[in-house]
This record gives sequence, C-alpha cells and structure tokens, in this order.
Amino acid sequence: MKEQIANILSTLDIHSENPGLCTGKNWPEAGGDFIVSYSPADGKPIASIKQATSRDFHYLLDMATGAFREWRKKPAPQRGEIVRQIGLELRKYKEPLGKLVSYEMGKIYQEGLGEVQEMIDICDFAVGQSRQLYGFTMQSERPNHRMYDQYHPLGIVGVVSAFNFPVAVWAWNAMIALVAGDVVIWKPSSKVLLCAIAVHKIVARVMERNGLPEGILNLVAASSRNLGDEFFTEKSIPLISFTGSTRIGKKVGKMVGERLGRTILELGGNNAIIVTPHANVNLAVRAILFGAVGTCGQRCTSTRRVIVHESHYETVKEQLLSGYKSLKIGHPLDPEIHVGPLIDKVAKDTFLTAVEQVKSEGGSILCGGVELSGTGYESGCYVMPAIAEVMDHYQIVQEETFVPLLYLIKYRTLEEAIQIHNDVPQGLSSAMFTTNLSEAEYFLSNVGSDCGIANINIGTSGAEIGGAFGGEKDTGGGRESGSDAWKAYMRRQTNTINYGTELPLAQGIRFEL
Repeated sequence: MKEQIANILSTLDIHSENPGLCTGKNWPEAGGDFIVSYSPADGKPIASIKQATSRDFHYLLDMATGAFREWRKKPAPQRGEIVRQIGLELRKYKEPLGKLVSYEMGKIYQEGLGEVQEMIDICDFAVGQSRQLYGFTMQSERPNHRMYDQYHPLGIVGVVSAFNFPVAVWAWNAMIALVAGDVVIWKPSSKVLLCAIAVHKIVARVMERNGLPEGILNLVAASSRNLGDEFFTEKSIPLISFTGSTRIGKKVGKMVGERLGRTILELGGNNAIIVTPHANVNLAVRAILFGAVGTCGQRCTSTRRVIVHESHYETVKEQLLSGYKSLKIGHPLDPEIHVGPLIDKVAKDTFLTAVEQVKSEGGSILCGGVELSGTGYESGCYVMPAIAEVMDHYQIVQEETFVPLLYLIKYRTLEEAIQIHNDVPQGLSSAMFTTNLSEAEYFLSNVGSDCGIANINIGTSGAEIGGAFGGEKDTGGGRESGSDAWKAYMRRQTNTINYGTELPLAQGIRFEL
C-alpha cells in the first residue's frame, strides 16, 4: 500500500511540500504557514501545503481581473474547446486522481473514480453548452422595434468547496463558468488541499499548451484562519458558489448579500426515501443501502430517513439489517471495501454523540453505532454505520447529522408520509419507491416533495450532471451543474432596437414639444 500511494503522488506531481497558490499556469510562493494533510484511512501524513494568505489572495484577484478582460473576448465555442481539452487531460489521470480522492478524503475506491468521472462528464456537458448560451426574442408593442435578451460573462466566480467532494464540485462550477466567459478562484476545504493541487497541476498543462494568460483558473489553498471572510466580502467577486453546512452558508449568504453579490448555496440535506405499499422492496433496499453508507454518510444527498409503510416495515428492516451485516469496512483503496472512514476524529465523535442522542430521545439503535478499533482502524476515524428506529418528531431527526446514521420511520397513509417527509428544515434530495402511477405523480406534484430533487424508484444519493443540482429551504436554493444552471454564471441583458424613423413610447405615452 505504501508503494502504491507513493506512485499516486508521483504521478500527480505531489511532493512532500507543495505550494498553495496557483494562477492556472504558475505556482507563486505562498506566504502562509505549512499545513499537513493527513489521510483518514491510516492516520498518516501525506504531504504539506504552504498556505496562501490575504496578500496572496489579493494578488490572485488582480491576476484574475486582468485575465477576465481577455478571456471574455474569446467566442464561447473557443472557450468550450479549452474545456474539452481539460476533460481529455482528466481522462489521462482518472485512476491516480481518483485514488488520491479516496486516500485523502476517505471515500472508497469506486467512489473516488466516480468523482473524477463527474469532472469528465461536466466537461463534456459544458463543451456542448458553449454553443447553446441562448437568449430569447420577445414581441415589442411598438412598431418597427425588435426586443431580445442575451447573456454576457459575469466576471470572477469564487468557488468554495467542501471536503466530501474534493474535486467534482469545483468542476461543476468551474467548467460552466469557463464557457460562460468567467474566470474562477477556488478555495477548497483545508482537509483535502492535495486533491485541489493535483487538479491544478493537470489543468495547468492545458493552459500552458494553449498559451492562455495566467489568472483564468486560480487556486488559493488555505484554512479559514489564514483566509477568512474577505473571500466573501470582496466586491470584485460578483458570484460566490459555496458548498458546506447550513450554519456557515447563512453567514456567507448574509455577507455576500450585504454587498449585493450573488450566491449559489449548496447546504444541508436531510434526505428521505418513502417506501409505499406498491414498492419493489428489493429495489428500495438496494438504494437505501448505498444512499445511507456511501461516502460513510458524508454526502449532502445521503439517505438519512426511510419512511416505510407499515405493510413493508418489518421486511425492509430485516433486509437492511442483513445488508449492514455484510458491509466490509476498511481502507478505501481496497477495491473490496464498501465503507471507508469518516473524514476525521471530530466526525467520529459527532457520530457517537448522535447515537447517544437517539437513545436519549427514546429511539432504538438496531445495529452499529460504535467506533471500530484494532488492526486496520488505527486512524480512529472508522465506525460501524447505524440504523435507528425513531419517531419523526425527535430533534435529532430534524437535523442533518453528517454521518452514517439511518432513521427508520413507520407510516400509514400517503398524506402522513408526505407530511413526515417535508417536516424538516432541509429540502435537497428525495425519493419514493412505488409501482403505482398515482402515488408517483402525487409525490412529484406541488403538494408532494418540497425538495429540489425528487426521484421515483432511484435513491437520493448521487445525481447526473445533466440536471440542475440544488435544493430548497435550509439547503440554500442555488443550482449548479446541468439544465439551465449556466444562467447563474452570466449577467442577463434585455435589448430593444428601433429600426424605424419614429420614436413611439411604450404604454402609448405621448410626449410632444
């Protein structure tokens, strides 16, 4: 394993000490202290990163401002060509980058590969989008006038990503921003800085090969202690895309809003699956298993609540308990493993505290809920995923606990199930398993799921890049990735052209001298 990790780092040009500042092509010397990245898989140090400072951030701002003036002049399909080349370069490094994601973050090997594939997929999507930044033509009420709207590049896009998706969330934002004509400054989670550095090493090859200016894709790697709120209060960044907790997201939204900036907020999820009397139970259980334990319960789309009709409750419970007994927990680079570690010991403690709160509120832990120790678990970040029987009104059930803790809730009527489903502050992803058309349509109607994502007969976890990703309520309301999410990265302009010789006013107003 040690030799394998060394080969991964060498292939990705990761050294024992790494600069935390990148202008897309070059790596200026950052002015901050070193921070060490540790793997939750084995607790060992991977490499050090020289953190960026406030001064470094402002240096990047100047670089990005100048780059935007030039980048926006390129026709959108030419910008798409650069994105196409980035996608090709990522394909070359899918295996080692996926393994670094697994080792630095802790998600299993297959999920690490899948995350890099998401980056490749959004590149492909964005290339097509570069020829489809459509406006609309409207009918003017005035004779000899034409009205239409169009979209222009916005400027600098600030991307702040969370630890659970160290590379994909950046790509969702950056590739769409690039074809829109924007430039990007990325501040990744301080827990997974090496993944971000590896990505920029890959991207730099494309930028250099095409003779592009510095400042188009920028990286500022630093903890919040080194680079804090000024990232959000900076007026020259018109759009901030922030992925993280609802608590911090509200703070970010307030700071950006006070300067009348824009935000895309991807915050908490407390996602549920409803299993109806007409469900294919075997299919539902398979979806619940991956949704609950994938990424060790650290996805914003992880399945946290399962709302099961009383006719299937015991069957679903029995099958889930059987599935949990078969889980293989261990080093994420082992291809046979189903569940890797939590991101750190703080997350482990959060898990154990949540389990105790379930008990204190009257719930029952059916399986799991304990820390794993011994050979292979020396990092102190491994736990046995838990299943709990609860009532929907428990306080702990109303919260997003970012750990592998699954709640089972029984219901009798469809209306009751929908009420339980929607009766939480968050509104990201949701699903129903049913073969009944009426139940499915009811769930997808305006009186059904109140989430930004609603699925039938697939789970809550994971999303294709072709759809707009995001949620409602405490989830933040922003949208990233596919569909028409590109519009958030551009400024909209309405245009009216008078090609006649008269000057009629709108609404029939007469003004004559």
